[in-house]
Amino acid sequence: MDWMQSLRLTAPEILLSISGLALLVGSAWGQTARDARAVNWLSVLVLVVASVITAPALLNGAGGVEVLAFDGLFSADAFAAFAKLLIFVAAAASLLIAPSFFEKHGGYRPEFPVLVLFSALGMSLMVSATNLLTLYVGLELNSLAAYVLAAFLKSDERSAEAGLKYFVLGALASGILLFGMSLIYGFTGTINFDGIAAATSAGLSKGALFGLTFMLAGLAFKISAVPFHMWTPDVYEGAPTPVTTLFASAPKVAALALTIRVALEAFGGQAIAWQQIVGFAALASIIVGAFGAIRQTNVKRLLAYSSINNVGFMLVGLTAASPEGVSAMLVYLAIYVPMTIGGFVAVLMLRDQEGRQLEAISDLAGLSSTRPFLALGLGSVMFSMAGIPFFFGFWGKFVVFKAAVAAGLVPLAVIAAIGSVIGAFYYLKIVKVMYFDDPSGKVTGRSDMVHEWLLAISALVISPLGWLLTKGLGALAAIAAGVLFVAA
Repeated sequence: MDWMQSLRLTAPEILLSISGLALLVGSAWGQTARDARAVNWLSVLVLVVASVITAPALLNGAGGVEVLAFDGLFSADAFAAFAKLLIFVAAAASLLIAPSFFEKHGGYRPEFPVLVLFSALGMSLMVSATNLLTLYVGLELNSLAAYVLAAFLKSDERSAEAGLKYFVLGALASGILLFGMSLIYGFTGTINFDGIAAATSAGLSKGALFGLTFMLAGLAFKISAVPFHMWTPDVYEGAPTPVTTLFASAPKVAALALTIRVALEAFGGQAIAWQQIVGFAALASIIVGAFGAIRQTNVKRLLAYSSINNVGFMLVGLTAASPEGVSAMLVYLAIYVPMTIGGFVAVLMLRDQEGRQLEAISDLAGLSSTRPFLALGLGSVMFSMAGIPFFFGFWGKFVVFKAAVAAGLVPLAVIAAIGSVIGAFYYLKIVKVMYFDDPSGKVTGRSDMVHEWLLAISALVISPLGWLLTKGLGALAAIAAGVLFVAA
């Protein structure tokens, strides 16, 4: 094993590790709000540098044995690079919006950005995992940080409840995943994805099939796919909004990328064994997400069901089990991240005169007349999530449906399209409340400048102007997806 080559390939992860440890030690000597902001900005800088280090692997289409590190435990290929860039961007956005929120709720502590860095490290390991051991270490590193982040706001009972629920259910999901991994190892004799693919090339034994099912169940919890979605609305509502922004974006990217890698690298030769499971999860998530959101009165809970709904659309691409399907998933993910960031940043800006957070949909009444910029930004997010033509969100759904039809999954694409129409109801309901209801006069608080800039950038990306990115984004997604199939 070439240690220098392995260290070079894992440079982003090494940077996150060393920076996280250094900032953790430094935070022990500084607990003031000023110190916390300094640690926060340094953490954002670390994520930016990690992105710069990661980008060449995607642009160069890195793949093959040349990108394997530590005897095949880790792959720094273009697919992992695509996912890591989205993860680092989402994590950085969550850090940017955090200080002003926590300072309004009892102070901001430097442990928060450190936990986000370690969570990003775990997610980075997840998307590069080519071995069940690396997979589990990355997933648990991310999860342990996430449990603390969910309960970070000690003064809020909802945050403590969210952290406890996430911990209990997350531990259960991790146990299910670990049991599935044990079965796969027992019936294939290996924990490497390539070895598993070779051992199952002639067919899956019943034991290996059970192991695959348990693994998919554990991963379904991490991506909030039905029927393992029950934690999502409560945790999203109870956790601090910057944490919810992180949960709804970066871990979703990591878990979906990991699911893609497991399905295609470890079990790509037996796609028929998991296509029905993934297809069911896709349709169930679309339907439950759409109907569950209709009766919500809290914006954060509505966005939680929207997240479940969006996961369903992305899983449609994986069900196709083709390069086009995976490429469509990656395009959708790249669009989903700014939509999610924009949505939750807009929620953060919903404050009354005393600075208290407002989350009820009724509080948005007449927002267009009192806060036109905020209403325009949130309206763009809603239109894009609904898949209204000319908004960038429409392109994500279009490429996923197109990939499903090309793979012969016409009924799946049709049902998913119907689910999209149903989901448009609650997105457009938000727009109707903001633009056509009498003003409630509740959203009168001032917004932080960073929040305004993030909302403006997110709204521009997902607006019709985002269509200028379709060609470049599609090319990068195709490069990233092609690496998995070449390797197979």
